[in-house]
Amino acid sequence: MANNNQNGRHTIILLQNSHSRATRTFMDYDSIGQAMDGICGLYERKLKEINPSLRNLTYDIADLYNFIDGLTDLSALVYEHSMNAYLPYDRQWIKQKAFHHLKKLASGGGR
Repeated sequence: MANNNQNGRHTIILLQNSHSRATRTFMDYDSIGQAMDGICGLYERKLKEINPSLRNLTYDIADLYNFIDGLTDLSALVYEHSMNAYLPYDRQWIKQKAFHHLKKLASGGGR
């Protein structure tokens, strides 16, 4: 398993959609990149829910940021091999990682 900045770092996304504690949930991924794909997927599902007749969805980074900012709570726990522990990251870090991940995908950098 690779141990670079994106791959091989188990990532847990903690989120809460609304003020109701019942909306608290988590998603876990094998890498930071997969976690960013997961967050984008959440947003894309929401867009499809709002616009069921649209065949092709398009959005820009500002739209994704608005979605992220609209969540009541969002954070990430990323496994750090050298410490054998999970390190917490906030919403701003997630937005930065999502931006860099999408930029890499758009330039053909793959997943």
